Amino acid sequence: MFKIKKQLSKIYASSILGNLSLTGAWVAILASRGYNLVEIGIAETVFHIVSLIFEIPSGVLADVFGRKKMLIVSNIMGMLSDIIMIFSDNLFMVCLSIAFRALSYNFLSGSGDALAYDSLKQVKMESRFERYESNQFIIYRLCNGISTLCAGFALTIGHRIAYGTSLITSTIQIIILLSLHEICIESSAKDIGNKIGEKLIVCFEKSLAFLKEMRKCMSLMLCNSLIGAIDTLLLFFLQAKLPESGISKWWLGFALLFMEMGGIVGSRLILKVPKIRYKWIFAISLLFVLTGILTEHSGVCWIMTLGGFIAAIGDDALQVRTNAILQDMFPSEQRATLTSIESFSFSVIMIVLSPLAGFFFTYW
Repeated sequence: MFKIKKQLSKIYASSILGNLSLTGAWVAILASRGYNLVEIGIAETVFHIVSLIFEIPSGVLADVFGRKKMLIVSNIMGMLSDIIMIFSDNLFMVCLSIAFRALSYNFLSGSGDALAYDSLKQVKMESRFERYESNQFIIYRLCNGISTLCAGFALTIGHRIAYGTSLITSTIQIIILLSLHEICIESSAKDIGNKIGEKLIVCFEKSLAFLKEMRKCMSLMLCNSLIGAIDTLLLFFLQAKLPESGISKWWLGFALLFMEMGGIVGSRLILKVPKIRYKWIFAISLLFVLTGILTEHSGVCWIMTLGGFIAAIGDDALQVRTNAILQDMFPSEQRATLTSIESFSFSVIMIVLSPLAGFFFTYW
């Protein structure tokens, strides 16, 4: 018999291993290796260009061949990224590693939430997805906070050893993923033809047709992606800007951990206000993120850190609510594809903002 608690526990365990890493402060690691913010911005742009190209295909593959399989592929891509970064000695190799990291996120983004939602749906517990999503954001923020807390240690031992530890955790993660229960969507197999190419094309076409009819979904995706992109860039570049404000490399980790805790606060607070209108959540989240940007220009490390904390509150509160609304609207047959389209919209915005943000935080 299918046990939902065991299924979700395994997904949570996989998320913990996937987000717990000595390389969490990768911007700080690259900066310590001599790369400037413009070069780091280029690497970030490469990440989102690759995401832009492969995000939707990865979701289609997950819907057609199974979400569990694509989660395993995600880990393999991540391991390749780590190996390349270990041997990298120039910007091209760094960008190649970042490209494989993007592929890892591509295969993860649509598959994880789709598998979790349809697992809950199978036991008629879809209403608990928002809490699941909140827990996932807590795991993400907490593990990333712990990872960035180790920023000083990672800088001390060097990037090669730091990325080498990720290979070990990825191996354990694959073992856990192999034990997951795959949720089969029978109607998808029946409605779509027998040829693989036909399955992929029809799945994609149905997803686009759904979005055309449900324009509200696209609006929600864009609102969520805009806030997420601004907050992500703010926290990334604060990794490099905080040391310039005078903070030591050991206190840097604690500052980054504190900022990540803002996301935990936001993801829990949103559960307390289930009836608040979405437009108010968006407005408040935008205000919080813009506050974070303004504090970055203070040049005072504790004010900058507080701004990052406030921005993370708004970002995660909006993301938890948006993702829960969208998953309730998505049909199971195209769930991973449509979730990937949301990530696709995020990448489009990030491609535009990343190089601009690199210039903005460097020269303004």
